[in-house]
Amino acid sequence: MLSVLIPIYNCDIRALTTVLHEQLMSSQIVFEMICLDDYSDKKISALNAEIEQLQFTSYHISDHNFGRVATRQALAEQANYERLLFLDADVMPKSEHFIAHYTSLLASAYDAIYGGFAYALEPPKDDFMLRWTYGTSNEQVPALIRNQAPFKIVISANFMITKALFITLNSQITQRGYGYDNYFGALLKSNKNTVFHIDNEVYHLGLEANESYLNKIEQSVDTLLKLEINKSIQDTENTLYNTYKSLKKLRLNYVFSWIYKSFKNSFKKNLLSSKPDIRVLQFYKLSYICYQDLNS
Repeated sequence: MLSVLIPIYNCDIRALTTVLHEQLMSSQIVFEMICLDDYSDKKISALNAEIEQLQFTSYHISDHNFGRVATRQALAEQANYERLLFLDADVMPKSEHFIAHYTSLLASAYDAIYGGFAYALEPPKDDFMLRWTYGTSNEQVPALIRNQAPFKIVISANFMITKALFITLNSQITQRGYGYDNYFGALLKSNKNTVFHIDNEVYHLGLEANESYLNKIEQSVDTLLKLEINKSIQDTENTLYNTYKSLKKLRLNYVFSWIYKSFKNSFKKNLLSSKPDIRVLQFYKLSYICYQDLNS
């Protein structure tokens, strides 16, 4: 038995749900597919309402915008089955055996199973290069490598988890914002949960424009810093966080803060260009978190 849960915000999910439904019906398992719209534009919602024609599928619309965390929590609480498969609305399964790969692990002892992320081989238009470049270098990682540090790359856009565990951990995220996947991974690790990665990717189709994505990166770093200030993170495999902590211990955070203040415009020029350098992005994030820590 499997509950497929899809949080939605301003995204047409008809193609995704059609593909998933075909695979679910072929699998011959007991399933439900629940889609919760977080108060999208009415034109999008009207299109998405068509999916209710699919068997064992329901589509709900929130009465206002609650955010990603609360929407996922509501989906989990509505689910009738013990295993939850969360998928973002802007993805598409890479394999025609996508559901079968997950259902083969329904009886496994793993608490959470992550399928992975994939990106189109063809680069997008220049204005979307930052998201694509970061995704292909940092998120499109084989399961063999992900399993070496299982709590490091935990992408909530494609994973299966037990219902009780998700509700327990997700309820500890009490703020709205971007970048809480890192915290969820830290919670899984500190809770000593078993995490397993498989090569069962979804294509990430909803690439953000460069400037929009850079803003989200800054938000995710702000989230990480807020969690550190509140002493919410006990243990994590996040490279940025651990490097920042090491720099702070050596008081090198002052140097990196100065670097951000002095070179942020040069960094941004590269990152918003048609050929962003991931090394520049990593340096930008590290100097940004040091600057924010000392100046916020």
